[in-house]
Amino acid sequence: MDLRIPKTMKAVVYRGPDDLRLESIPVPKIKAGELLVKIAVCGVCPTDIKKIHYGTVSPPRVFGHECAGVIVKVGEPFPRIRGGSFRVGDRVALHHHVPCLRCHYCRHRAFAQCAGYKRTGITAGFEPSGGGYAEYVRVMPFVLPGVVKIPPRNTFEEGAMLEPVNTVLKAVKRLNILPGDNVLVAGQGPIGLMFTRILSARGVRVVATDLMENRLKLALEWGAEKSFSAADKSVAAKIRSAYPALDAAVVTVPATPVVLEAVELVRGSGQVLLFAHTRKGDRGDVDLASVCLEEKDLIGSYSSDFTLQKEVARLVFSRKLDVRKLITHRFPLAETAAAVALASRPTPGSLKIVTISP
Repeated sequence: MDLRIPKTMKAVVYRGPDDLRLESIPVPKIKAGELLVKIAVCGVCPTDIKKIHYGTVSPPRVFGHECAGVIVKVGEPFPRIRGGSFRVGDRVALHHHVPCLRCHYCRHRAFAQCAGYKRTGITAGFEPSGGGYAEYVRVMPFVLPGVVKIPPRNTFEEGAMLEPVNTVLKAVKRLNILPGDNVLVAGQGPIGLMFTRILSARGVRVVATDLMENRLKLALEWGAEKSFSAADKSVAAKIRSAYPALDAAVVTVPATPVVLEAVELVRGSGQVLLFAHTRKGDRGDVDLASVCLEEKDLIGSYSSDFTLQKEVARLVFSRKLDVRKLITHRFPLAETAAAVALASRPTPGSLKIVTISP
């Protein structure tokens, strides 16, 4: 990879709802203790898709936070950090949110609610928003504890997948489950399949649902014991017949009726975890007696936990969770808008979508 640094670069700039433009912008300048990384791969994430579609943040911005690349410049003086330092030429997986570890939320390990965590520490320019849909990004000092070096045998694509895997592992750890428990995973897209694999590896019996027939077959390959079509109006009855007692349900699709159905399906003391309801305003009528009298938990999990990065890296780089099998489409950076469009409306043949920088 050419490590020479130009003055300008190509970036896909968000200019308003559903308005992504390939533009030429300055390569970010870095300060002492920062990194300049040439992006190789960036994943398309549903969180960014919602921001792009609904215009929930102000333009201009460069999105893309599931990214990996190579360090092309180190801001001197560069402090030695725990676990070593970074050098030009290092291949790295980036991590854009790191909490302060001191506030009320951090003391309760609710890192995603920390004000410091809400700051984004990677930018290609404009308001920091990840920046992976560009050729270069500036990595600020406060997120360096989440940056991971990619082993020689592993790919940039595997590095870019650390962030979504982290979010799934964090959510799994919120579940009070034991080997032999029965867990529903609703939705078998890339995230749902990762839930299915990680849960089944922990000895959990997974029952999977999805609207797409091929994803139901994939769920079985990824560890599900049974799979049912969510399009079947009698799906709840079929699940209840096969699994009279569900201990938990993970909802990876932003469909409120699925949440309400999951609350009904789990047994007393069971948990329903919401993973995809990130847009404000969604409402649903829950029988509150199921929470109080039956002691069911309705919980959520959002974003990642940098304290899990080493565990995530071992899982991905050892290929115990082989994320390479999830990536079905690769778009050049210039076609990021098309990548976002496909990820927004998945086809039977699509799973994880990534962009590739030149």
